Amino acid sequence: MKKKHLSFVAIAAMLLASACDGKRASDTEATVTDTTAVADHSGMAHDTAGVQHQGAMGTPMEKGGLKVYSYSNSVDFPNADLELNQPEKNGKVTGDSVQFNYEVKNFQLSQQTSDAGTHEHANSKEGQHIHNIVDNEPYTAHYKPTFKKAIKPGQHVVLSFLSRSYHESIKHDEAYDLRVINVGNAPASAAKFDEKGQHLFYSRPKGEYKGADTRKVMLDFYLVNTELAKDGNKVRATINGNEFILDQWLPYLVEGLPMGENTFKLELIDNAGKVIPGPFNTVERKITLAQ
Repeated sequence: MKKKHLSFVAIAAMLLASACDGKRASDTEATVTDTTAVADHSGMAHDTAGVQHQGAMGTPMEKGGLKVYSYSNSVDFPNADLELNQPEKNGKVTGDSVQFNYEVKNFQLSQQTSDAGTHEHANSKEGQHIHNIVDNEPYTAHYKPTFKKAIKPGQHVVLSFLSRSYHESIKHDEAYDLRVINVGNAPASAAKFDEKGQHLFYSRPKGEYKGADTRKVMLDFYLVNTELAKDGNKVRATINGNEFILDQWLPYLVEGLPMGENTFKLELIDNAGKVIPGPFNTVERKITLAQ
């Protein structure tokens, strides 16, 4: 399934302004009159920002002293392309480490993203990179297209995607790779991973944040074979016990996190609020904030 880019051509937007306004009005009326039963999310903060335009911030959701809002003003890479040549899909790897060999097009690894200075959250001084996620465990960042990584014996699900220098993922089909690999001589897993299923992968936040990086912490995740919508699937983000419903696949900023340990839980849910079956669709992580 192709994901839509969040970039707009200014001239086209101006020419179609009146038509778009009419469409938005129709959509609003349809939403108001829709009587389809949906889950009761009363008491939960909900992302009501609607369609995001380039440079726009989402309507803040506030709960438990936290402020959470989406943003879409990052530089876009519509032609960025990531291909994983090694290891092969469903291939078997011998030894205790796996050789990864990527081909990256229209995207420069180890280079600072051009708008990094305008973002007020953590940025890697080493530049743009690849996020390599094994079995939805915390990612490893890689600034070159080839590397070796220790992976324990067994069957593993590997997600790879391109990342801006400030750790925000590039969200379109050509910018990621998902595959199953088998490492060592461990017996094959009885549970077969459904590569065509709907999946949620956790990306950020991660690790420890210090100083100015604690003021705004980015929440980012990766979706495969699904989309988010007000009347469809959503991500339920529970931050220190406070629930926020996210209905857009965008990065989010979190303000108001206390010093010390903080807990983030993400769940991919359907319109009725039920977790969609999948091995990674519920995930919880802890991060630390320090002065």
